Amino acid sequence: MPSPLLLTSAVPADRLVAQLEQAWREGRLVGLCSAQEQGLLSAAVAGSGTGVPSVVVGSGGSAGGRRWCLQPLAHLEASAAATGLWLQSIGLDPSATLQLDPLPLHHVSGLLPLVRSRLWGTPWRWLPPELMRKPTELAAAIPLPAASRALLSLVPTQLERLLAVPEGCAWLRRCALVWIGGGALSARLSERARAAEIPLAPCYGATETAAMVTALSPDRFLEGASGSGQALADVELRIDPGGALMVRTPRLSPGSFQAGRLQPLERRGSWWRSGDGARLGPAGLEILGRLDGAISSGGETVFPEQVEARLLGWARAEDLPLAHLLLLASPDPLWGQRLLALVRHAEADGADGPAIGSVDGLIARCRSLAQRLPPAQRPQHWLACPDLAPNALGKWERRRWRQWLHQSCDGGPRADDAAAEVG
Repeated sequence: MPSPLLLTSAVPADRLVAQLEQAWREGRLVGLCSAQEQGLLSAAVAGSGTGVPSVVVGSGGSAGGRRWCLQPLAHLEASAAATGLWLQSIGLDPSATLQLDPLPLHHVSGLLPLVRSRLWGTPWRWLPPELMRKPTELAAAIPLPAASRALLSLVPTQLERLLAVPEGCAWLRRCALVWIGGGALSARLSERARAAEIPLAPCYGATETAAMVTALSPDRFLEGASGSGQALADVELRIDPGGALMVRTPRLSPGSFQAGRLQPLERRGSWWRSGDGARLGPAGLEILGRLDGAISSGGETVFPEQVEARLLGWARAEDLPLAHLLLLASPDPLWGQRLLALVRHAEADGADGPAIGSVDGLIARCRSLAQRLPPAQRPQHWLACPDLAPNALGKWERRRWRQWLHQSCDGGPRADDAAAEVG
């Protein structure tokens, strides 16, 4: 069985797609990740294989921690087929569409436009991240006719940027449909999109479900409906007694790779329990929020404890005088949520810092280390906290430190870090 092929977003999109499709023709397992996570993925899939064309992509998982989720190509194609049926139900012919793709291919919602184009026989167009950050240039570089059949998938951060300029709004209006997922769509952003007459289709999905499992039609959205719509044809939904969304579909992931071994997806019979609180009503699915401590930042699921561990490991490898580090969620109008870092210098414990005598110097070095992380995982704000420490059991009392933060900063952090970018 051939070894897994690892591809990162550092590879140009056209070359990456060519390598991916060749690997699928050969029946290979392909791992897709950001350049920063290549080592993690390599360790997870080392020596593994499936015997059928498949991908492994990162997922937050339903119970915390980074997981490397397996999805056979057949599952991705089943997802595309279900999406095609949904499009037909709202009057769009999938075979007459153009797939615009502004999300990285290591994100399941960035991979699906490519799979849909292959299954439906339609064109696929990559939209580079640097172009998505400049809506005026995007509209000029990728002109869309008035009666465009373009389909687009965005996360809320990208939608916010495009709505900020008239050229971005006009460009979005020329799309036949704009799926929006990857994070909570705020009431404010929804109203801005309706006012601009953007054909949004809020949706819900996960890596474990091969992307989209529900969608709301643009017509219903523009009429004022909220939520993520009804289940697609191959999906069943229910809510468990704890309030978590349960999903049943033939395209559930077989499991995730850890140290070269496939760990089966945890199920309750044929049902998968997501990490999201939800409710089901006449209008369909409404997501209430994460149940597992994760945050949604720029469309990415981020687990603060995992990021803490990586930053602490790097800091100690470089002998930085970092006694403690704690990451908390901070509201952000563009990203939804960002991480905020509380830092305790080792001098607070009576130790001498080897090379950095000031807290400001320590924070500067920690910020530099954080640039190794994917954008959504980089703390946006850094604050010194001389008393920061876990409790006697070695556990963090996060509520206590959130209260300290609000008392120290009058409810909000200082804006002292450069904005990172999605993608």
